[in-house]
Formats: sequence, C-alpha cells, structure tokens
Amino acid sequence: MRAREPGAPTTVGGGLGDLLVMWVGFPLLGGALGGRLPMVADWVAGLPWAPVQGWFELVAGLPYRRALVGGLLLGMLAGLLLAHVGTRERLIVTVDRGGVRLRRDGVDRELVRGTVTAVFVDRKELVLLGPAGAELARERSDLSGRRLGDAFREHGWPWQDGDPHRDTYRRWVAGLPELPPGADPLLGARQRAVEAGRQRDARELRGELARLGVVVRDEGRRQYWRTVPLPREETPHGR
Repeated sequence: MRAREPGAPTTVGGGLGDLLVMWVGFPLLGGALGGRLPMVADWVAGLPWAPVQGWFELVAGLPYRRALVGGLLLGMLAGLLLAHVGTRERLIVTVDRGGVRLRRDGVDRELVRGTVTAVFVDRKELVLLGPAGAELARERSDLSGRRLGDAFREHGWPWQDGDPHRDTYRRWVAGLPELPPGADPLLGARQRAVEAGRQRDARELRGELARLGVVVRDEGRRQYWRTVPLPREETPHGR
C-alpha cells in the first residue's frame, strides 16, 4: 500500500467494512426476515389488534412458494433501501492543517482552522467550537473517536478529550428567566420535536437558538443549555 504523503489530508469515514455490512448484510437480513412472512401471516391475520391485517390476510391466501419468494424479495428490497439511506446519512470527515470538510448526504460543509478553538466527541457527536465557546458544528455519527482524534491531532487541531464547557450546562425547564428573549419558546418547540423524534426540526431549532447565543446539548430526551456572547452585530436588538 502506498504511504500517504506527510501533510496530506486525512479522511475518516465509515470504511469498506461498514459499506459491506450495509449493502450485503442488510439485504441478507431483510431477506431472512421476509422469508418468515408466510410462516406467520395466517397467525398475525387472526389477531384482532394487529395492524394492516388485510396485507397479512392476502399473504396467507397465497400459495406458499409464491408467498415465500415475495417475502424474500420484499425483505431484500427493504434492506437495500435501508443501506441506501445509511450510506447517504453517514458522515465523512476530511481534515488538513488549513480546514475540515464535513460531508453528509452529498452536501459539504467546510470550516477554516483559524475559526476553531476546540474539537471533541460528545457521545456520538463530533463537535467543533469557535471563539467564546460557540458551536460551529455538531454532527452525529458512528465514527471512531480514536480515529477522529488521531486525524485532528496529526494536523495540529485543538483536540479535546471532552467538552471543555460541560460543567456550564443547565437543564432546561420552561420559564427560566436567565434565558435570552425568545429562547424559551424555541426550546419548548425543540423539546416537542425531540420527544417526537423529528430530528430535522430539532436541528433547525438548534440553529435558531444559536443565533440567540444559546448552545444546546441533548441527553436522551432532556435538553441542556448554556449561553455564549454574541458578536456585537448579532446581538438581538443591539446597535
């Protein structure tokens, strides 16, 4: 294998093993589960509380061989769909001495080294902080924290073993007077999005809170927050 040139960018991604698991393992597992559909269709169709009973009744009425082939194909198709989603959603990080590129779902986000004051992994999330502790990026992934740390340290980035501001977070409850104006209703809306599993809404509301100088981290379905000073031109209602 050809050695990587000193100073060349380092890429941390899921790797070939993850792709094999998704594109081979998921369809095989889906096919195995789908192949059991004819064995349970008649039983499930007889349960008064079971959802989509009509589909199970249809499968139960088919000849066994036809139902088996259909279940196998349907399960493998579901596995391929899951692999496609997983491939698009995985995070790929490319870092060098000048900057970092975060790629997900075909979209690149780039940050310049000079704007970043700390990099760390918070549970399953890669976090990059800017001046005064503001979050520049928080990306969820299953990437190895060790590999990420090695990559950033190799190129001289300020890698941290944990969140340097962890002790400043407070748990959110409605009506806190210390929050900036407008932050409390946004946190309330985000709490409902987190509880409902609406990740895109929760992400967008995190961005809205960041514009008010509020940094949010989640622990399960609980929100924790801290504030950061805003640049003068971004201070709400400031002059």
